[in-house]
Amino acid sequence: MTTDPAGTTPPFQNPSEARAPLLRREYLLPFILLTICFPAWAVANNMTDPLVRTFSRVFTMSTFQSSLVQFSFYGAYFCLAIPAAILIKRYTYKTGVLVGLGLFITGALLFFPASRLMEFYFFLMAIFILASGLSILETSCNPYIVAMGDEKTATRRLNLAQAFNPVGAVLGTMLAGFLILPKINPLTDEERAVLSMAEIREIRSEELAAVMGPYLGMAVVLIFLWLAIAFVRMPKASDAGPSINFSPTVRRLIKNRHYSFGVVAQFFYVAAQICVWTFTIYYVADIVDDGGGEPLIGFLEATGIIGLVQGIRLIQPDQVMTGETVAGIYHVCALFVFLVFRFVCTGLMHIIRPSAMLLVMGVLAMVLSVVVMSSPNLVGVLALICISGCMSLMFPTIYGIALQGLKEDTKLGAAGLIMAILGGALFPLLQGALVDAWGAPLSYVIPLICFVVVSAYATFDLKMKRTL
Repeated sequence: MTTDPAGTTPPFQNPSEARAPLLRREYLLPFILLTICFPAWAVANNMTDPLVRTFSRVFTMSTFQSSLVQFSFYGAYFCLAIPAAILIKRYTYKTGVLVGLGLFITGALLFFPASRLMEFYFFLMAIFILASGLSILETSCNPYIVAMGDEKTATRRLNLAQAFNPVGAVLGTMLAGFLILPKINPLTDEERAVLSMAEIREIRSEELAAVMGPYLGMAVVLIFLWLAIAFVRMPKASDAGPSINFSPTVRRLIKNRHYSFGVVAQFFYVAAQICVWTFTIYYVADIVDDGGGEPLIGFLEATGIIGLVQGIRLIQPDQVMTGETVAGIYHVCALFVFLVFRFVCTGLMHIIRPSAMLLVMGVLAMVLSVVVMSSPNLVGVLALICISGCMSLMFPTIYGIALQGLKEDTKLGAAGLIMAILGGALFPLLQGALVDAWGAPLSYVIPLICFVVVSAYATFDLKMKRTL
């Protein structure tokens, strides 16, 4: 962003920024291939969220224990971000993308032996390897997109690429909601406890086969994407060299308050997103299981959503509407809201400052979180869906704002922002413990706190730009 002659910046883009080209023509095909990676990793992200509920049923464990799925997934992001930055510094962004996709494919394929062994911790290993690939992939793709053009349009360009992330999020949620969750046996923990080991193994084998299928299909598709990127000429857009001046760069980044606060904001945003989506299944399913499902099902019928889902054969007309099934449908609705708002917000950023939009959405998400906590019914469920609309612009906007002006420190700076995804590993454990202790509604105090931090960063950026 630039300031006006008076030293103040209104919430509208500078005309020179609006005229700057979003993307050079020769970068179109590479941009498209990289953009495909965004929905690809979103599929994995959103297929993983419901696994917390799935594994708690399959392996008869507490919410806290099954939340280790998210700890393994987002913990891998933290562990691999710095190695990814070193890799793309030593070689190129393209190398990072290919290595990331390779690990992504390997982790997805490991779901096959994991389902055969029927051991929870083997699944955690497969998830860790898969997410390690995603960490390298995101550390490479996000700054790669930023580097493909004028810095003035970098945030808009990244938002455009990230706008396709919700497409994968919707697909991943649908795969989990209609191919995995409905195939989980509805037997409670108490009912499973009286079964013989042979009966338990038979049920568990069927359930884990349902988990395995979408991951193997995803691996096959990703192999073709890997080959396409490997054989297409990609722009270098990288100052590759033998090493990163690690300590001086880290010191500069820490002293840069605008960047360091951005890392903190990203940490809390990712924590909020993963918590909101992971425990949507619990929030909705518990309402249905406690006898409050009639208004929720009635709303889906009145809006034609159930008819649509049945029409495309995702559920059968005579299928019993269990808590997990209803929760899966509402989860998909939330992702559709996320998808629509991502494109809307990307378009509005042509005229409205990203940080101004970030502040509005952050405050609205705080209000909606309070509604979710205080109204565990249809009103609360609709508020929970609306939170997804608020979150739609947050990750790429924080990312783009925080990287502004870093120049030669961009690669390590990008790694720091990917390491901030650690919030998605830690906070679901905390919210899972709160679900066990207080129930799903009150556990949404965690996202509420996170949105306070995001709003504070937006305010900081707005004030900082006025004083430049």
